[in-house]
Amino acid sequence: MDRQPQTCCAAPNAARRTSLKTALGLMAFGMAAELLPGLAQAAALTKAQRDAMTPDDVIAMMKRGNERFRAGKLQTHDYLAQKRASVNGQYPAAVILSCMDSRAPAEIILDAGIGDTFNARVAGNIVNDDLLGSLEYACAVAGSKVVLVMGHTSCGAIKGAIDGAKLGNLTGLLDKIKPAVDATKFDGERTSKNDAFVDAVAATNVRQAIDEIRRRSDVLAGLEKDGKIKIVGSMYHLVGGKVEFYA
Repeated sequence: MDRQPQTCCAAPNAARRTSLKTALGLMAFGMAAELLPGLAQAAALTKAQRDAMTPDDVIAMMKRGNERFRAGKLQTHDYLAQKRASVNGQYPAAVILSCMDSRAPAEIILDAGIGDTFNARVAGNIVNDDLLGSLEYACAVAGSKVVLVMGHTSCGAIKGAIDGAKLGNLTGLLDKIKPAVDATKFDGERTSKNDAFVDAVAATNVRQAIDEIRRRSDVLAGLEKDGKIKIVGSMYHLVGGKVEFYA
C-alpha cells in the first residue's frame, strides 16, 4: 500500500491543532459554565481557592448560591468527586450556625457542596460553649473566612420561647431565646400565633447571637477586628426561599 511521505511540519501542525482545540474547548466550557451554572461544581474547594477569597467574596458566593436555589438553577454537584477531593483535607470558606429545622438545610439553600462550609445546627440557632468552640475551630484552625448565623421564619423554637414551653432539656434551650423575646420592639399581638411577631423575635435572636459570639469569643472577635473574618447574620424566608443577609 502506497503511503504519503510525511513532511517535517506535519507533526508540529497536528500538535498545534490539538492544542488549539483544547484551548477552544476550555474556553467554551468556561463560557458555558458562566451562562449555565448547572454545569459546574465538580470538586471541593482547594486551599488555594479558599485562601484567595476575602470574607466579602465568600458572602457574595453564598448570595449567588441562594439566587441559584431560588431560581431552580442549582449547580450539578458531583458529590462523589467532592468526597474524593476532600478526603485528605478540608478547606471550607464559611461556618454556618443555623437552626435544626428540616425545612432550612443551609447547604442546599446556599447551593454549597461537600467541603464548602462547616455547618453547626441547633434549635433556635443559639450560642453555647460547645458551639463557640466549634466556630473558633472553623476560623482560627481550619481557616474559614465567614461566620454566618442563620435564623428562619416561622421558627418553632422561637414560638416555644414566646409561649414559655417546658419539656425536659428543651426548657433550658428555650430559656436562651427568651432575652430576644423581651428585647423585640413590636407594636401588635406579642404571641406565637402572630407570624410577624415570631419573625421579628427570630431576627432579634440572630442579632443577639452575633453580639454574644463577639462578646464571649476573644478568638473570633480578634480575627474579625484584624479583618480576617466577618461575623454576619441572615434570615431564611420559608416563603420564597430568600436568604436575607444583615449588614
